[in-house]
Amino acid sequence: MIHNEKRKAEYYKALIEKSPDYEGIFYVGVTSTGVFCRPTCPARKPKYENCEFYENAQQALLASFRPCQRCRPLSHPNQVSDLVRLLVEAVEHNPEKRWKGQDFRALSIDESTARRQFKKRFGMTFVEYARARRMGLALKSIRSGEKIIHTQLASGYDSSSGFRDAFSRIMGAPPTRLDDNCILKAAWLDTRLGPMVAIADENKLYLLEFVDRRGLEREVERLRKRMNAAIIPGDTKPIQSIERELAQYFESILVEFKTPLYLMGSSFQQSVWEQLRKISPGETRSYADIAAALGKPTAFRAVAQANGANQLAIVIPCHRVINSDGGLGGYGGGIVRKEWLLNHEKHAQAIATESRSSYNPPFHLK
Repeated sequence: MIHNEKRKAEYYKALIEKSPDYEGIFYVGVTSTGVFCRPTCPARKPKYENCEFYENAQQALLASFRPCQRCRPLSHPNQVSDLVRLLVEAVEHNPEKRWKGQDFRALSIDESTARRQFKKRFGMTFVEYARARRMGLALKSIRSGEKIIHTQLASGYDSSSGFRDAFSRIMGAPPTRLDDNCILKAAWLDTRLGPMVAIADENKLYLLEFVDRRGLEREVERLRKRMNAAIIPGDTKPIQSIERELAQYFESILVEFKTPLYLMGSSFQQSVWEQLRKISPGETRSYADIAAALGKPTAFRAVAQANGANQLAIVIPCHRVINSDGGLGGYGGGIVRKEWLLNHEKHAQAIATESRSSYNPPFHLK
């Protein structure tokens, strides 16, 4: 979501004027209706305070907005093929569906063609689009902070049962079927690098990920099954703590996270994560460096796998691990975010070092 007030004002002006110059530059989510639109949408214009602006459609989908039926931001007949329009309509008819090869064949659509056309037009594959829509349904509940699924308004959605199904498939059984002893709570956290989801009980933080991370659904499902728990919208002390610490981190105030963590991994994975937390902000290590520090110099591939299994982004700094040749390597939150985080930490450390070196202690007479 775009937070820059000057940019938001510019986009709102373009929206009011229905300026075609901004087509593809931004999408607007309207909180009062639950839809997102193109800049030239012919519908009645919303109030400024009801607008949230996004750089791409995937961001709007993950923020729980559905495509507008008037301007059809993902299926406008003058801009996309019949295949794309058909698939977008199919997702809206059954947004909680997980698409498989047989589903494409039932529509007489080649799966690779669908992937290629969606990627070219929207910058994401069809499966990524369907996932974003499905996750948006579930994350809507988290973002709104309500504690009982059945009180969630399915505003803008064709099927309230579909909304409940989507949430239940990802987060677990509806709260009405839960025992208090098997509940984890989830919260939507807005950060400088985009929204994150935090999952915790009353004592520890279990998961912290960017909402658009690939494989997030599987991570949540593994967590839910391993803990034999369901996950509902809510707030806990660890969630409050990590929200506060993330704000301080992005302001270059915080160096070390203190929020208590629940580490869900094998003994080897946890030993890798312990090494990650020893890497100082502004510094990097290679997978081989971590393996050597563990006394297992040939285990760099296993280290890479453990690094990728980390479910606590930023807090356990897997972004500080790079390739031996100096390349950034992979990152679940995306390479652009990884590069930003590393540069942010280097800059923060440089400021801290300069501040320490320029400090002159007061002179004291003996």
